Amino acid sequence: MSQETYELKAEARERVGKGSARELRRNGLIPAVIYGDKQAPIAIALNTNEVTKRIHAGGFMTTVATIEVDGKKFKVLPKDYQLDPVRDFTMHVDFLRVSGNTQVTVEIPVHFINEEKSPGIKVGGVLNIVRHEVEVHCPADAIPEFFNVDLNGKKIGDSIHISEVTLPKGVTTVIDRDFTIATIIAPAGGIDEAAAEGGAEA
Repeated sequence: MSQETYELKAEARERVGKGSARELRRNGLIPAVIYGDKQAPIAIALNTNEVTKRIHAGGFMTTVATIEVDGKKFKVLPKDYQLDPVRDFTMHVDFLRVSGNTQVTVEIPVHFINEEKSPGIKVGGVLNIVRHEVEVHCPADAIPEFFNVDLNGKKIGDSIHISEVTLPKGVTTVIDRDFTIATIIAPAGGIDEAAAEGGAEA
Protein backbone atom coordinates (compact mmCIF):
# COMPACT_ATOMS: atom_id res chain seq x y z
CA MET A 1 0.00 0.00 0.00
CA SER A 2 0.99 3.60 -0.51
CA GLN A 3 1.61 6.02 2.32
CA GLU A 4 -0.94 6.52 5.05
CA THR A 5 -3.82 8.77 4.12
CA TYR A 6 -3.95 12.39 5.29
CA GLU A 7 -6.55 15.13 5.57
CA LEU A 8 -6.63 18.66 4.17
CA LYS A 9 -9.09 21.43 4.97
CA ALA A 10 -10.33 23.51 2.04
CA GLU A 11 -12.77 26.30 1.37
CA ALA A 12 -15.18 26.39 -1.56
CA ARG A 13 -14.35 28.92 -4.29
CA GLU A 14 -17.25 30.88 -5.70
CA ARG A 15 -15.15 32.79 -8.21
CA VAL A 16 -12.92 31.08 -10.75
CA GLY A 17 -10.59 32.48 -13.37
CA LYS A 18 -7.08 33.91 -13.58
CA GLY A 19 -7.77 37.03 -11.52
CA SER A 20 -9.34 35.04 -8.72
CA ALA A 21 -6.48 32.48 -8.81
CA ARG A 22 -3.86 35.24 -8.54
CA GLU A 23 -5.66 36.74 -5.57
CA LEU A 24 -5.77 33.34 -3.83
CA ARG A 25 -2.04 32.79 -4.34
CA ARG A 26 -1.29 36.24 -2.90
CA ASN A 27 -3.20 35.14 0.21
CA GLY A 28 -1.23 31.90 0.63
CA LEU A 29 -3.84 29.66 -1.00
CA ILE A 30 -3.80 27.32 -4.02
CA PRO A 31 -6.78 26.99 -6.40
CA ALA A 32 -7.81 23.36 -6.87
CA VAL A 33 -10.64 21.29 -8.33
CA ILE A 34 -12.31 18.06 -7.15
CA TYR A 35 -13.91 16.18 -10.06
CA GLY A 36 -15.03 12.73 -11.19
CA ASP A 37 -17.33 10.00 -9.85
CA LYS A 38 -20.12 11.31 -12.13
CA GLN A 39 -20.60 14.43 -10.00
CA ALA A 40 -20.21 18.13 -10.71
CA PRO A 41 -16.68 19.53 -10.17
CA ILE A 42 -16.08 21.54 -7.00
CA ALA A 43 -13.71 24.52 -7.09
CA ILE A 44 -11.76 24.82 -3.82
CA ALA A 45 -8.83 26.67 -2.26
CA LEU A 46 -6.14 24.94 -0.15
CA ASN A 47 -3.37 26.17 2.12
CA THR A 48 -0.22 26.53 -0.04
CA ASN A 49 2.23 25.45 2.66
CA GLU A 50 0.29 22.29 3.55
CA VAL A 51 0.00 21.13 -0.07
CA THR A 52 3.63 21.97 -0.93
CA LYS A 53 4.77 20.01 2.15
CA ARG A 54 2.75 16.98 0.97
CA ILE A 55 4.19 17.18 -2.57
CA HIS A 56 7.80 17.34 -1.32
CA ALA A 57 7.24 14.48 1.15
CA GLY A 58 6.91 12.05 -1.78
CA GLY A 59 4.10 9.71 -2.80
CA PHE A 60 1.73 12.65 -3.40
CA MET A 61 0.25 11.23 -6.62
CA THR A 62 -0.26 7.75 -5.18
CA THR A 63 -1.74 8.54 -1.75
CA VAL A 64 -5.50 8.83 -1.23
CA ALA A 65 -6.38 11.88 0.86
CA THR A 66 -9.50 13.28 2.51
CA ILE A 67 -10.43 16.88 1.76
CA GLU A 68 -12.94 18.60 4.02
CA VAL A 69 -14.91 21.36 2.31
CA ASP A 70 -17.33 23.30 4.53
CA GLY A 71 -17.84 20.29 6.81
CA LYS A 72 -18.27 17.76 3.98
CA LYS A 73 -15.51 15.19 3.40
CA PHE A 74 -14.32 13.83 0.03
CA LYS A 75 -11.92 10.95 -0.56
CA VAL A 76 -9.62 12.00 -3.40
CA LEU A 77 -6.47 11.11 -5.29
CA PRO A 78 -4.27 13.88 -6.75
CA LYS A 79 -4.26 13.55 -10.56
CA ASP A 80 -2.23 16.57 -11.63
CA TYR A 81 -0.52 19.64 -10.25
CA GLN A 82 1.23 22.62 -11.78
CA LEU A 83 4.38 24.24 -10.42
CA ASP A 84 5.53 27.74 -11.23
CA PRO A 85 8.53 27.12 -13.54
CA VAL A 86 10.53 29.97 -12.02
CA ARG A 87 9.68 30.05 -8.34
CA ASP A 88 8.83 26.33 -7.87
CA PHE A 89 5.66 26.87 -5.87
CA THR A 90 2.38 25.05 -6.48
CA MET A 91 -0.01 26.84 -8.85
CA HIS A 92 -2.97 24.45 -9.10
CA VAL A 93 -4.03 20.90 -8.17
CA ASP A 94 -6.62 18.55 -9.69
CA PHE A 95 -8.13 15.89 -7.41
CA LEU A 96 -10.14 12.86 -8.53
CA ARG A 97 -13.00 11.69 -6.28
CA VAL A 98 -12.51 8.03 -5.36
CA SER A 99 -14.63 5.35 -3.74
CA GLY A 100 -14.00 1.71 -2.84
CA ASN A 101 -14.49 0.49 -6.41
CA THR A 102 -12.69 3.33 -8.22
CA GLN A 103 -9.97 2.11 -10.58
CA VAL A 104 -7.10 4.56 -11.16
CA THR A 105 -4.04 4.74 -13.39
CA VAL A 106 -0.88 5.71 -11.51
CA GLU A 107 2.90 5.55 -11.91
CA ILE A 108 4.59 3.44 -9.24
CA PRO A 109 8.32 3.97 -8.48
CA VAL A 110 10.74 1.07 -8.90
CA HIS A 111 13.28 0.21 -6.16
CA PHE A 112 16.26 -2.04 -6.89
CA ILE A 113 17.43 -4.41 -4.16
CA ASN A 114 20.38 -6.80 -3.68
CA GLU A 115 22.83 -4.86 -5.88
CA GLU A 116 25.62 -6.34 -3.74
CA LYS A 117 24.46 -9.84 -4.79
CA SER A 118 24.67 -9.13 -8.52
CA PRO A 119 27.79 -10.74 -10.07
CA GLY A 120 27.55 -8.27 -12.98
CA ILE A 121 27.68 -5.21 -10.72
CA LYS A 122 30.42 -6.78 -8.57
CA VAL A 123 32.77 -6.89 -11.59
CA GLY A 124 32.08 -3.27 -12.56
CA GLY A 125 28.89 -3.64 -14.58
CA VAL A 126 26.46 -0.74 -14.62
CA LEU A 127 22.76 -0.90 -13.76
CA ASN A 128 21.04 0.76 -16.73
CA ILE A 129 17.54 1.73 -15.55
CA VAL A 130 15.07 1.79 -18.46
CA ARG A 131 12.02 2.60 -16.31
CA HIS A 132 12.20 4.44 -12.99
CA GLU A 133 8.41 4.10 -12.71
CA VAL A 134 5.83 1.61 -13.97
CA GLU A 135 2.34 2.79 -14.98
CA VAL A 136 -0.42 0.53 -13.64
CA HIS A 137 -4.19 0.21 -13.29
CA CYS A 138 -5.24 -0.57 -9.72
CA PRO A 139 -7.96 0.02 -7.11
CA ALA A 140 -7.74 3.52 -5.60
CA ASP A 141 -7.68 2.07 -2.09
CA ALA A 142 -4.85 -0.40 -2.85
CA ILE A 143 -2.14 1.62 -4.64
CA PRO A 144 1.32 0.03 -4.18
CA GLU A 145 3.93 2.36 -2.65
CA PHE A 146 6.71 0.93 -4.86
CA PHE A 147 7.84 -2.22 -6.69
CA ASN A 148 10.98 -4.10 -5.62
CA VAL A 149 13.21 -5.42 -8.41
CA ASP A 150 15.67 -8.09 -7.22
CA LEU A 151 19.16 -7.96 -8.76
CA ASN A 152 20.35 -11.12 -6.99
CA GLY A 153 22.36 -13.27 -9.44
CA LYS A 154 22.10 -10.81 -12.35
CA LYS A 155 25.12 -10.82 -14.69
CA ILE A 156 26.39 -8.43 -17.36
CA GLY A 157 24.09 -8.69 -20.37
CA ASP A 158 21.06 -9.68 -18.27
CA SER A 159 17.75 -7.83 -18.64
CA ILE A 160 15.10 -7.55 -15.93
CA HIS A 161 11.53 -7.65 -17.22
CA ILE A 162 8.22 -6.73 -15.60
CA SER A 163 7.33 -10.47 -15.47
CA GLU A 164 9.97 -10.81 -12.73
CA VAL A 165 8.08 -8.36 -10.49
CA THR A 166 5.26 -9.74 -8.34
CA LEU A 167 2.29 -7.43 -8.81
CA PRO A 168 -0.27 -7.24 -5.98
CA LYS A 169 -3.79 -8.58 -6.56
CA GLY A 170 -5.88 -6.29 -8.75
CA VAL A 171 -2.83 -4.45 -10.14
CA THR A 172 -2.11 -4.68 -13.89
CA THR A 173 0.40 -2.83 -16.05
CA VAL A 174 -0.84 -0.33 -18.64
CA ILE A 175 1.61 -1.74 -21.22
CA ASP A 176 0.37 -5.19 -22.24
CA ARG A 177 3.72 -6.89 -22.88
CA ASP A 178 6.75 -8.11 -20.95
CA PHE A 179 8.74 -4.86 -21.08
CA THR A 180 12.27 -4.27 -19.80
CA ILE A 181 12.76 -2.40 -16.52
CA ALA A 182 16.58 -2.46 -16.41
CA THR A 183 19.68 -4.11 -17.85
CA ILE A 184 23.17 -4.81 -16.52
CA ILE A 185 25.67 -3.44 -19.03
CA ALA A 186 29.46 -3.56 -19.30
CA PRO A 187 31.23 -0.34 -18.21
CA ALA A 188 32.53 1.99 -20.92
CA GLY A 189 36.14 1.19 -20.07
CA GLY A 190 35.60 -2.58 -20.16
CA ILE A 191 35.60 -5.04 -17.27
CA ASP A 192 38.46 -5.24 -14.78
CA GLU A 193 39.78 -8.77 -15.41
CA ALA A 194 41.06 -9.25 -11.86
CA ALA A 195 37.75 -8.11 -10.40
CA ALA A 196 35.90 -10.36 -12.81
CA GLU A 197 37.94 -13.36 -11.69
CA GLY A 198 37.44 -12.42 -8.05
CA GLY A 199 33.71 -12.01 -8.68
CA ALA A 200 33.57 -15.39 -10.39
CA GLU A 201 35.35 -17.04 -7.46
CA ALA A 202 32.97 -15.38 -5.03
